[in-house]
Amino acid sequence: MARLLVGLVALAAAFYVYALVDCILFPRHRVRAVPKLAWVFIVLLFPVIGGVLWFLIGRGRKSSKRQVQYRTVGPDDDPEFLGALKADPVSDAQLRDLEEQFAENEDPDKRTDNGRTDR
Repeated sequence: MARLLVGLVALAAAFYVYALVDCILFPRHRVRAVPKLAWVFIVLLFPVIGGVLWFLIGRGRKSSKRQVQYRTVGPDDDPEFLGALKADPVSDAQLRDLEEQFAENEDPDKRTDNGRTDR
């Protein structure tokens, strides 16, 4: 009988610690009935009963599939942002000019022995 009592006390202590830690770490916006600080005091003052009440009443459920869930989207994953991007004709023309200049400077016929171009 004493072993059973010791086992029940150990089980109650473990449940008390688990309920207290869960209550403290639970997100504030999902707590139901009373404010989170009140739940911490309820679990502290009434160890087993407070923990049971916390899990039955105070601990809110995860959001259901019906509720809108928002997530942050980076600009490279946002179709609206990517659709708003347009090719810049000025920079494209500048790029073509630079490529032509580079091709002219890299022409092997214009090179001298030291690697510089003749002009």
